[in-house]
Amino acid sequence: MLVAGLAGCGSDVARKRSLVLAECRLPNLASAVQCGELELPEDRSKPEGRKIKIFAAVLPANTVSPKDDPLVILAGGPGQAASTLAAFASRLGDIRRTRDIVLIDQRGTGRSSPLNCEAFKPRDDDAFDIDPMPRARACVAELKAKSIDAAQYTTAAWIADLDAMRAALGYERWNLWGGSYGSRVALEYVRQHPQRVRTMTLDGVAPPSLIITLDIWRTRAATMNAILDACKASRACVAAHPDPHALLNRVAADLGPGGREIAFVDPRTGTPERMRITFDAVLSALQPLTYLPEMATLLPELLSLAAKGEYTPLFAANLALTGSMNDAMNAALHFSVTCAEDVPRVTPDARTRALEGLPVREVAERLIAVCDEWPRGTAVPAMTQPLRSDVPTLLVSGGMDPVTPPAYGTLVARDLANSRHIVAPGYGHIVTPHACGPRLMAAFVDTADPARLPAGCVTYFENSVPPPVWSGRLEPRP
Repeated sequence: MLVAGLAGCGSDVARKRSLVLAECRLPNLASAVQCGELELPEDRSKPEGRKIKIFAAVLPANTVSPKDDPLVILAGGPGQAASTLAAFASRLGDIRRTRDIVLIDQRGTGRSSPLNCEAFKPRDDDAFDIDPMPRARACVAELKAKSIDAAQYTTAAWIADLDAMRAALGYERWNLWGGSYGSRVALEYVRQHPQRVRTMTLDGVAPPSLIITLDIWRTRAATMNAILDACKASRACVAAHPDPHALLNRVAADLGPGGREIAFVDPRTGTPERMRITFDAVLSALQPLTYLPEMATLLPELLSLAAKGEYTPLFAANLALTGSMNDAMNAALHFSVTCAEDVPRVTPDARTRALEGLPVREVAERLIAVCDEWPRGTAVPAMTQPLRSDVPTLLVSGGMDPVTPPAYGTLVARDLANSRHIVAPGYGHIVTPHACGPRLMAAFVDTADPARLPAGCVTYFENSVPPPVWSGRLEPRP
């Protein structure tokens, strides 16, 4: 009788599931998972037109009687594929004891009819590429030649795809984890389908009002200043770099207004190379390093070396970081989303206020200019409004996050009646994969109560401190 009872549990999901799943493999995941593809219209206003396929991977619960509300992981970017987060999913063993974990690639990314362009394939000089327009123009032409309508790859379309996939997988509702841009998706999904969400975990919270293409530049600059201030507060660092805030000016002086050819050693081969770079290119190369505190603490020393004409360490640091990022991100999808939803909200006054006085102003202007030529979809005006909801929500922010700082989480939490916001001062962009984060998530998803979290884990994150700054090539020092 017990065996028969266990076999019957969860059978509602199986009966309602219309999507055929088969065994498949995901990167950085040792075991096989169950995968399937759902065919949907590219343009929902033309249901008989071009079709695309949305890919889902299900990591089945480790029980014969799983709960019928899985955890679905919503990736960031925009442009990141959820299937590249399999390693993160594998760390959620406590959740997987009782629930499926679902990875769904956003349309245009990963295995969901990706917007692949030869023009955006990774290149060795990506870290120092400051003008995306030529590659963007080439990509638009490539997509048009393939009869792909890049204007259909928006958050609104993604929300509709998500709910169609939910129904095809047989789930009545599910628990959402959204990281960075994925938090924007989670908030909008709750706005449109509140009855389909049991809990929501937002990590690196992007408020609906955030203009990705514009607002990130000032928060990144604030993070850079905080890192240089940390150098000034460190005896060892300030001894090596008495005026850390002047380092950028020294790099600018070294390169000159038009840039110059530099010599460096390719860290992959040890081969001496030469490349022409500008100060704007260096600024572009510094931006990704602010996302991870461990990399950010290298910045004073990297800038000091660059000011002396030694650019190899900066190149090596970017190669270590941007290589994996380029593999996980789809640039075309990023432009399809931001050109439809963010850039149209950039008024001349807002642009001036956000970028005035920033060294990266010209870099930002070039990215915004891409939208003058990118196919532009339609945004839903309500998406930019605050979400008022009583869905149980856990919000987590890193104190060193350069793009979604804690203030954003505080702003969103004000309108979520059943929520809790945890700030981890020593962490950067995306916190929950680290340390006891998976256990924190598991406790929240299990109880659906943000007030009942493991106190030790909460204390650990709230008392975390940034890593010490590197004052030389050998080690960080306080």
